[in-house]
Amino acid sequence: MDSPETLEALQARHRKEQRDLIARVTQKKKSANKKTRKGVNDECDRLEQELQERQAQELAAQNGESTDIGEQEKQEEERDEETQPADIENGVESLSISGSQPDNSAQPPTQQNAKKKQNRAKARLARRAAEHEALVAEAKAEAAALPDLREQERIRMREQFAKYGLKEKEIRADGHCLYAAVADQMETAGLGLKPRIQPKINGEETKVLPYKAVRYAAADFIEHNPDDFAGFMEEPLEDYLQKIRDTGEWGGHMELMALAKTYGIKINVLHGDGQVDKIEASDAKPGDEENEIWLGYYRHSHGLGEHYNSLRKTP
Repeated sequence: MDSPETLEALQARHRKEQRDLIARVTQKKKSANKKTRKGVNDECDRLEQELQERQAQELAAQNGESTDIGEQEKQEEERDEETQPADIENGVESLSISGSQPDNSAQPPTQQNAKKKQNRAKARLARRAAEHEALVAEAKAEAAALPDLREQERIRMREQFAKYGLKEKEIRADGHCLYAAVADQMETAGLGLKPRIQPKINGEETKVLPYKAVRYAAADFIEHNPDDFAGFMEEPLEDYLQKIRDTGEWGGHMELMALAKTYGIKINVLHGDGQVDKIEASDAKPGDEENEIWLGYYRHSHGLGEHYNSLRKTP
C-alpha cells in the first residue's frame, strides 16, 4: 500500500502542476488567433479554476478538513455559531435594567453576529486567494527560469531545413494537421490525391476538402487491411475508423503507414533533433524517391501539443 503523501510533497506537486498549467496556457494563448482567442481564453480560465479547486480540496484533505467546499463553509459557520451565546450575554448585559432609555445606536446581537460572520467569511476568502496567488507567483517564477522549449525547437528545425533544402508551409493546428500537411504535399508535388482504394464519403465518390479526402483514404485502407493495424488499436475497429473519418482526432504513425501504402509514396517525417522517420509502402522500388513527401514534426511549438507542418523542397 502506498504511503500517504506528505504536506511537503503535496505542495511540491501543486507547484509543478501550476508550472505545467502556466506553460500550457501560455502556448494556447500564443497559438490563438482573432477567431479562436475568446474560446481559448475561456478554456484557460476553466482549466485554472479546475486546478485551483482540486488543489484546495487536496490541501483540505491533507489538513484533515472536509474536501467538500460547501461542507467546509458549513463547518466554519457552525464554529462561528458556538460563540453566539457569549455574544448574546454580552448584548443583554449592555442593556439598561434601571428603566433608563436604551442606547439606540447599539446594534442588536443578531445583527452583530451576522456582521462578524460576514467579516470572518471575507477573511477566509482573502486568505485562500492570497495563498493561491502566492502559489501562482512562485510557479510563474520557476516557469520563467525554464528553457524556452518552443524557441529551441524552432531554431533546430530551421537548421534542419537548411540541411535538407526545405521550406516550411505552416498548417493550421486544429487536429487535422497531419492530413492537411499530407494533402498539401500531394498537391504541390504534383502527385495528386490518388489512393489505391478510392475513398467514398457517405457511400459515394464525392469531391471534398483535401484534408478530408486524406482522412477517408487512411480510414479506408485500414478498414480493408485490418490485420495490419488491429494490434495497434485500443478500441474496436469501427470506433477507430469513425474517429478518423468524422472527427478532429489527431493522426499519428499508424495513419502515416496507411497513407504511404494507399498512395504508394514515401513519407519523410523530420524532427528537430535531425531524426528522419522514413515511412514507405512495402512494395517501394529503387527510383521511387520522386514520389516522396516531407513533413515537419513538432512537440513543443504549438499549444494543442504534437503538430505536423508541410515541408516543401526549395527551388
